[in-house]
Amino acid sequence: MLSLDQVTYQYPTGERPALRDLTLTIPAGQFCAVVGANGAGKSTLAYTLAGFVPHFYRGTLTGSVSVAGLDTTKATLADLVRRVGLVFQSPYNQISGSKFTVREEVAFGLENLGVPRDEMAARVAATLELVGIAALAERSPLNLSGGQMQRVALAAVLAMQPQVLVLDEPTSQLDPVGAKEVFSAVQALAAAGRVTVVMVEHKLEWVAAFAERVLVLADGALAADGPPTEVLAEAALAVGAGQTRYTQAARLARARGGLPAEQPLPVTLPQAVAAFGGRRA
Repeated sequence: MLSLDQVTYQYPTGERPALRDLTLTIPAGQFCAVVGANGAGKSTLAYTLAGFVPHFYRGTLTGSVSVAGLDTTKATLADLVRRVGLVFQSPYNQISGSKFTVREEVAFGLENLGVPRDEMAARVAATLELVGIAALAERSPLNLSGGQMQRVALAAVLAMQPQVLVLDEPTSQLDPVGAKEVFSAVQALAAAGRVTVVMVEHKLEWVAAFAERVLVLADGALAADGPPTEVLAEAALAVGAGQTRYTQAARLARARGGLPAEQPLPVTLPQAVAAFGGRRA
Protein backbone atom coordinates (compact mmCIF):
# COMPACT_ATOMS: atom_id res chain seq x y z
CA MET A 1 0.00 0.00 0.00
CA LEU A 2 2.85 2.41 0.88
CA SER A 3 6.41 2.06 -0.30
CA LEU A 4 9.46 4.29 0.03
CA ASP A 5 12.70 3.33 -1.68
CA GLN A 6 15.88 5.21 -0.73
CA VAL A 7 13.98 8.45 -0.17
CA THR A 8 15.98 11.55 0.69
CA TYR A 9 14.40 15.00 0.88
CA GLN A 10 15.76 18.47 1.61
CA TYR A 11 13.64 21.62 1.97
CA PRO A 12 14.52 24.53 -0.34
CA THR A 13 16.11 26.49 2.52
CA GLY A 14 17.31 23.48 4.50
CA GLU A 15 20.96 23.05 5.37
CA ARG A 16 20.70 19.26 5.48
CA PRO A 17 18.18 16.62 4.41
CA ALA A 18 15.01 16.31 6.49
CA LEU A 19 14.71 12.68 5.38
CA ARG A 20 17.71 10.47 4.67
CA ASP A 21 17.73 7.26 2.65
CA LEU A 22 14.37 5.99 3.91
CA THR A 23 13.32 2.58 2.66
CA LEU A 24 10.19 0.92 4.04
CA THR A 25 6.91 -0.73 3.11
CA ILE A 26 3.60 -0.48 4.96
CA PRO A 27 0.97 -3.07 3.95
CA ALA A 28 -2.72 -2.35 3.50
CA GLY A 29 -4.74 -2.20 6.71
CA GLN A 30 -1.79 -1.68 9.05
CA PHE A 31 -1.83 0.88 11.87
CA CYS A 32 1.73 2.22 11.88
CA ALA A 33 2.91 4.90 14.31
CA VAL A 34 5.88 7.21 13.73
CA VAL A 35 7.80 8.53 16.74
CA GLY A 36 10.97 10.50 17.25
CA ALA A 37 12.42 13.59 18.87
CA ASN A 38 11.52 17.06 17.63
CA GLY A 39 13.17 17.67 14.27
CA ALA A 40 13.54 13.95 13.53
CA GLY A 41 11.60 14.24 10.24
CA LYS A 42 8.23 12.90 11.34
CA SER A 43 6.05 15.65 9.84
CA THR A 44 8.16 15.67 6.69
CA LEU A 45 7.50 11.96 6.28
CA ALA A 46 3.77 12.63 6.66
CA TYR A 47 3.90 15.36 4.01
CA THR A 48 5.88 13.06 1.71
CA LEU A 49 3.34 10.24 1.99
CA ALA A 50 0.51 12.67 1.20
CA GLY A 51 2.32 14.20 -1.79
CA PHE A 52 2.75 17.65 -0.26
CA VAL A 53 6.43 16.87 -0.70
CA PRO A 54 7.40 17.69 -3.41
CA HIS A 55 4.25 19.28 -4.93
CA PHE A 56 3.70 21.95 -2.27
CA TYR A 57 6.91 22.20 -0.27
CA ARG A 58 9.14 21.71 -3.34
CA GLY A 59 12.78 21.17 -2.41
CA THR A 60 14.85 18.21 -3.62
CA LEU A 61 13.40 14.71 -3.43
CA THR A 62 15.27 11.61 -4.56
CA GLY A 63 14.19 7.99 -4.46
CA SER A 64 10.65 6.76 -5.09
CA VAL A 65 7.40 7.05 -3.13
CA SER A 66 4.37 4.92 -3.99
CA VAL A 67 1.09 5.36 -2.09
CA ALA A 68 -2.15 3.53 -2.87
CA GLY A 69 -0.81 2.61 -6.30
CA LEU A 70 0.29 6.13 -7.22
CA ASP A 71 3.79 7.49 -7.74
CA THR A 72 3.53 10.65 -5.64
CA THR A 73 6.10 12.50 -7.76
CA LYS A 74 4.06 11.96 -10.93
CA ALA A 75 0.48 12.07 -9.59
CA THR A 76 -1.08 15.46 -8.92
CA LEU A 77 -2.38 16.50 -5.51
CA ALA A 78 -5.87 16.36 -7.02
CA ASP A 79 -5.28 12.68 -7.79
CA LEU A 80 -3.71 11.96 -4.41
CA VAL A 81 -6.45 13.49 -2.23
CA ARG A 82 -8.87 10.87 -3.55
CA ARG A 83 -6.71 8.13 -2.04
CA VAL A 84 -4.65 9.74 0.73
CA GLY A 85 -6.03 11.85 3.57
CA LEU A 86 -3.70 14.09 5.60
CA VAL A 87 -4.67 15.53 8.98
CA PHE A 88 -2.32 18.33 10.00
CA GLN A 89 -1.03 18.84 13.52
CA SER A 90 -2.86 22.16 13.85
CA PRO A 91 -6.57 22.15 12.91
CA TYR A 92 -6.31 25.89 12.27
CA ASN A 93 -4.33 25.01 9.13
CA GLN A 94 -7.07 22.68 7.91
CA ILE A 95 -10.45 24.25 8.70
CA SER A 96 -11.59 25.99 5.53
CA GLY A 97 -13.10 29.07 7.20
CA SER A 98 -15.76 29.18 4.49
CA LYS A 99 -18.49 27.10 6.14
CA PHE A 100 -21.00 28.10 8.80
CA THR A 101 -21.51 24.71 10.48
CA VAL A 102 -19.47 21.65 11.37
CA ARG A 103 -21.74 19.55 9.14
CA GLU A 104 -20.97 21.76 6.15
CA GLU A 105 -17.24 21.78 6.97
CA VAL A 106 -17.08 17.99 7.01
CA ALA A 107 -18.97 17.90 3.70
CA PHE A 108 -16.65 20.44 2.05
CA GLY A 109 -14.21 17.94 0.56
CA LEU A 110 -17.06 15.74 -0.66
CA GLU A 111 -18.58 18.70 -2.46
CA ASN A 112 -15.31 19.27 -4.27
CA LEU A 113 -15.22 15.61 -5.31
CA GLY A 114 -18.79 15.78 -6.64
CA VAL A 115 -20.19 13.14 -4.29
CA PRO A 116 -24.00 12.79 -4.72
CA ARG A 117 -25.98 14.70 -2.09
CA ASP A 118 -27.65 11.67 -0.43
CA GLU A 119 -24.35 9.81 -0.16
CA MET A 120 -22.67 12.95 1.14
CA ALA A 121 -25.24 13.35 3.91
CA ALA A 122 -24.87 9.71 4.95
CA ARG A 123 -21.06 9.89 5.00
CA VAL A 124 -21.06 13.09 7.04
CA ALA A 125 -23.52 11.75 9.62
CA ALA A 126 -21.59 8.49 10.03
CA THR A 127 -18.25 10.26 10.37
CA LEU A 128 -19.52 12.76 12.94
CA GLU A 129 -20.71 9.81 15.04
CA LEU A 130 -17.41 7.97 14.57
CA VAL A 131 -15.28 10.79 15.97
CA GLY A 132 -17.80 11.74 18.66
CA ILE A 133 -18.90 15.18 17.49
CA ALA A 134 -22.45 14.56 16.24
CA ALA A 135 -23.71 17.00 18.88
CA LEU A 136 -21.60 19.75 17.30
CA ALA A 137 -23.05 19.35 13.80
CA GLU A 138 -24.80 22.74 13.75
CA ARG A 139 -22.10 24.67 15.61
CA SER A 140 -19.71 27.00 13.85
CA PRO A 141 -16.36 25.26 13.27
CA LEU A 142 -14.67 28.53 14.21
CA ASN A 143 -16.39 28.67 17.59
CA LEU A 144 -15.01 25.44 19.02
CA SER A 145 -12.19 24.48 21.34
CA GLY A 146 -8.89 23.37 19.84
CA GLY A 147 -9.66 19.73 20.62
CA GLN A 148 -13.10 19.95 19.02
CA MET A 149 -11.60 21.57 15.93
CA GLN A 150 -9.06 18.77 15.77
CA ARG A 151 -11.88 16.25 15.63
CA VAL A 152 -13.64 18.25 12.92
CA ALA A 153 -10.46 18.22 10.81
CA LEU A 154 -10.19 14.45 11.30
CA ALA A 155 -13.86 13.94 10.41
CA ALA A 156 -13.51 16.01 7.23
CA VAL A 157 -10.72 13.73 6.02
CA LEU A 158 -12.38 10.48 7.09
CA ALA A 159 -15.61 11.44 5.30
CA MET A 160 -13.68 11.31 2.02
CA GLN A 161 -12.97 7.62 2.71
CA PRO A 162 -9.28 7.61 1.80
CA GLN A 163 -7.40 4.35 1.35
CA VAL A 164 -4.51 5.79 3.35
CA LEU A 165 -4.89 8.04 6.40
CA VAL A 166 -1.83 10.08 7.41
CA LEU A 167 -2.14 11.79 10.80
CA ASP A 168 0.34 14.35 12.12
CA GLU A 169 -0.19 14.44 15.91
CA PRO A 170 -4.01 14.36 15.64
CA THR A 171 -4.51 14.26 19.42
CA SER A 172 -2.18 17.11 20.40
CA GLN A 173 -5.07 19.24 21.70
CA LEU A 174 -7.22 16.44 23.11
CA ASP A 175 -7.53 15.34 26.73
CA PRO A 176 -6.72 11.70 27.60
CA VAL A 177 -10.31 10.55 27.09
CA GLY A 178 -10.53 12.24 23.70
CA ALA A 179 -7.13 10.91 22.65
CA LYS A 180 -8.13 7.37 23.53
CA GLU A 181 -11.38 7.72 21.54
CA VAL A 182 -9.51 8.89 18.45
CA PHE A 183 -6.91 6.10 18.72
CA SER A 184 -9.68 3.55 19.19
CA ALA A 185 -11.68 4.80 16.20
CA VAL A 186 -8.63 4.83 13.93
CA GLN A 187 -7.58 1.37 15.09
CA ALA A 188 -11.07 0.02 14.36
CA LEU A 189 -10.98 1.41 10.82
CA ALA A 190 -7.59 -0.19 10.17
CA ALA A 191 -8.63 -3.50 11.73
CA ALA A 192 -11.71 -3.59 9.49
CA GLY A 193 -9.46 -3.16 6.45
CA ARG A 194 -11.05 0.17 5.57
CA VAL A 195 -7.87 2.24 5.74
CA THR A 196 -4.10 2.07 6.18
CA VAL A 197 -2.97 4.38 8.97
CA VAL A 198 0.30 6.23 9.48
CA MET A 199 0.17 8.31 12.66
CA VAL A 200 2.84 10.69 13.93
CA GLU A 201 2.49 10.84 17.72
CA HIS A 202 4.29 11.75 20.94
CA LYS A 203 1.78 10.07 23.26
CA LEU A 204 3.65 6.82 23.58
CA GLU A 205 1.23 5.15 26.02
CA TRP A 206 -1.49 5.29 23.36
CA VAL A 207 0.94 4.28 20.61
CA ALA A 208 1.95 1.23 22.64
CA ALA A 209 -1.66 0.28 23.31
CA PHE A 210 -3.09 0.71 19.80
CA ALA A 211 -0.45 0.67 17.04
CA GLU A 212 0.64 -2.55 15.33
CA ARG A 213 4.02 -1.22 14.30
CA VAL A 214 6.28 1.66 15.28
CA LEU A 215 8.81 3.49 13.13
CA VAL A 216 11.43 5.50 15.03
CA LEU A 217 13.03 8.38 13.15
CA ALA A 218 16.26 10.08 14.17
CA ASP A 219 17.82 12.92 12.17
CA GLY A 220 15.68 12.00 9.17
CA ALA A 221 16.74 8.34 9.11
CA LEU A 222 14.98 5.18 10.21
CA ALA A 223 16.47 4.24 13.59
CA ALA A 224 14.14 1.35 14.46
CA ASP A 225 11.14 -0.49 13.05
CA GLY A 226 9.06 -3.14 14.76
CA PRO A 227 6.29 -3.99 17.24
CA PRO A 228 5.64 -1.37 19.98
CA THR A 229 6.61 -3.80 22.74
CA GLU A 230 10.09 -4.10 21.27
CA VAL A 231 10.74 -0.68 19.79
CA LEU A 232 9.41 1.51 22.61
CA ALA A 233 11.25 -0.38 25.34
CA GLU A 234 14.74 0.44 24.11
CA ALA A 235 15.20 2.02 20.68
CA ALA A 236 12.88 5.02 21.10
CA LEU A 237 14.60 6.16 24.29
CA ALA A 238 18.04 5.72 22.74
CA VAL A 239 17.33 8.41 20.12
CA GLY A 240 15.42 10.84 22.34
CA ALA A 241 11.91 9.79 21.34
CA GLY A 242 10.93 9.26 24.97
CA GLN A 243 9.43 6.34 26.84
CA THR A 244 6.11 5.37 28.34
CA ARG A 245 5.59 5.94 32.06
CA TYR A 246 5.55 2.18 32.53
CA THR A 247 8.95 1.78 30.91
CA GLN A 248 10.28 4.66 32.99
CA ALA A 249 9.05 3.07 36.21
CA ALA A 250 10.53 -0.28 35.23
CA ARG A 251 13.91 1.28 34.45
CA LEU A 252 14.01 2.89 37.88
CA ALA A 253 13.04 -0.40 39.48
CA ARG A 254 15.73 -2.25 37.54
CA ALA A 255 18.37 0.31 38.56
CA ARG A 256 17.45 -0.27 42.22
CA GLY A 257 17.45 -4.02 41.90
CA GLY A 258 13.69 -4.36 41.88
CA LEU A 259 13.57 -6.04 38.45
CA PRO A 260 16.01 -8.52 36.92
CA ALA A 261 18.30 -7.02 34.29
CA GLU A 262 17.29 -9.70 31.78
CA GLN A 263 13.55 -9.08 32.16
CA PRO A 264 11.99 -7.25 29.17
CA LEU A 265 10.86 -3.74 30.03
CA PRO A 266 7.10 -3.12 29.90
CA VAL A 267 5.64 -0.45 27.62
CA THR A 268 1.93 -0.87 28.43
CA LEU A 269 -0.08 -1.01 31.66
CA PRO A 270 -0.89 -4.75 31.38
CA GLN A 271 2.80 -5.50 30.81
CA ALA A 272 3.75 -3.36 33.82
CA VAL A 273 1.21 -5.16 36.02
CA ALA A 274 2.66 -8.48 34.91
CA ALA A 275 6.24 -7.29 35.44
CA PHE A 276 5.63 -5.95 38.95
CA GLY A 277 3.05 -8.56 39.97
CA GLY A 278 3.90 -10.22 43.24
CA ARG A 279 6.88 -7.93 43.88
CA ARG A 280 7.09 -5.83 47.02
CA ALA A 281 8.35 -2.27 47.02
